Amino acid sequence: MNKIRRFFKSLGPGVITGASDDDPSGIATYSQAGAQFGFGPLWLAPFQYPLMNAIQEMCARIGLVTGGGLGNAIKKQFSNKTILPITALLLIANTINIGVDITAMGAATRLIFPQIPVFIAAICFTVFVVVAEIFIPYKKYVKILKFLTFSLLAYVVTAVIVGGNLEQLLVSTFVPHIELNPAFAMMFVALFGTTISPYLFFWQASEEAEEDVAKNKIQDIGSGIPKITKSELNTMRMDVKIGMAFSQLVMWFIIFTCAQTLYQNGITNIATADDAAKALEPLVQSFPYSGQISKIIFALGIIGTGLLAIPVLAGSSAYALADGFGWRQGLSKKFRQAKAFYLSIIISTVIGLLINLVETNPITALVYAAIINGIVAVPMLFVILKIANNKQLLHDNTNNKTSNVLGWFTFCLMLASVCVMFTFFILSRL
Repeated sequence: MNKIRRFFKSLGPGVITGASDDDPSGIATYSQAGAQFGFGPLWLAPFQYPLMNAIQEMCARIGLVTGGGLGNAIKKQFSNKTILPITALLLIANTINIGVDITAMGAATRLIFPQIPVFIAAICFTVFVVVAEIFIPYKKYVKILKFLTFSLLAYVVTAVIVGGNLEQLLVSTFVPHIELNPAFAMMFVALFGTTISPYLFFWQASEEAEEDVAKNKIQDIGSGIPKITKSELNTMRMDVKIGMAFSQLVMWFIIFTCAQTLYQNGITNIATADDAAKALEPLVQSFPYSGQISKIIFALGIIGTGLLAIPVLAGSSAYALADGFGWRQGLSKKFRQAKAFYLSIIISTVIGLLINLVETNPITALVYAAIINGIVAVPMLFVILKIANNKQLLHDNTNNKTSNVLGWFTFCLMLASVCVMFTFFILSRL
C-alpha cells in the first residue's frame, strides 16, 4: 500500500501535462472531428500516442537532466538568434490559444447562466487565473482543478450508454482513414496541433527542472547541473506515459461520442457550445431537463480544463521568455522573487482576454487555434530533436534509436501535413 501511495505521489508534470492537453481547444477539435467525419479519425488516438509520448519524454528528459528549461537548452545548442524567433512563435500561438480558451469558457458559462455576458465571464476567469497563479502554489491549484476535469469522464460514460458496432469501432480505431480534401487536411493538422502542442514542450521541460529545485538538486532553474539517477528517469518516463495515455484516451472517447450522437443524427458541424453539449444528452436522457443537465456537464468540462490549461499556456510563455532573457523564474518563487516572470504571465493572459473583443465563433476559433499550434510545432520539433541528441548537454541521456525514429517520423509527418493543408488552401483559391 505504501509503495502504491509513493508511486502516485511521484507522478506530477507528465500527468498535469496530459490533463492540460485536453483543454477547451482539444475538446472542441475532437468534438468537431467526430461530428464532421464520424468514426474516421478514431485511429489517430492510438497512432498519436507513441509519437506524443516520445516527444514529451524528450522534453522532460531535457529539463530533468539539464536542470533548465527548453529555452535554456536551445540557447546552449544554438544561439539567441534561434531562441528569439522560437519564443516569438510560441508567444503568438499561446496568446491566441489563451484568448480562444477564455472565449470558450465564457460561452460555456452562458450555458449555465444565460444572463451573464460572455465578456464579463471572460474577465472574471482571467482575474481568477492570474490571481491563483501568482498567489496559490500551482500544485495546490491543480489538485482543486483536477476534480473539475473529471467531468470529461462524462464522454466515457456516454460512449458506454450509446454503444456501437464493435467491429466498426475496431476497424476505425486501428485502420487509418484518410480523405483527400481541404476539410480533412485542416482537421488532421488540428488534431496533431492540439495533441502535440508547442506549449507542452516548454511546460514539460521547465516543470521537470522545477522538480529538481524542489528536491534541492539545484538552487534555481538553470543554475546548475543536477545529479539524476536511473530511478528518477524511469519515474519520469512512467509519469509521461500515464499522462499521455490519459490525454489520448479522452480524445478517443470524445471523438466516438460525438460521432455516435451527432454525426449519426446528421449534425456534422458544431457551430455553437449548445451543439457540442448535445453530444452528452444520452447520458442524462432519462432525467427531467436532460438538455440543460448535459449543457452543465459540458460547461464544467470546458471551464475545468480551461482553468487548468490557461496557467500552463501562460506559464510556458513565461518560462520561454525567462530562458531567453535570463530572468529568475519558477512557479515555486514568490512574485517579488521573479517579477518579470510573473508579469509576463499577467500580460500574456490579459492580451488573450482582449482577443475576446473580436467577434468570433468560439468553437471555430478553438479549432483554428489547434491548427496554429500544428504549424508552430514543426520548427520546434526539429530543434527539440537536435537538443535531445546533444551529448554535451545530455551526456549519456541522449535519444535512443526508438526515440529518434518516432521523433523524426513525427516531424516529417507534421511538416508534410501542414504542406498538404496549405496546398489544398492555395488550390481552392485558384
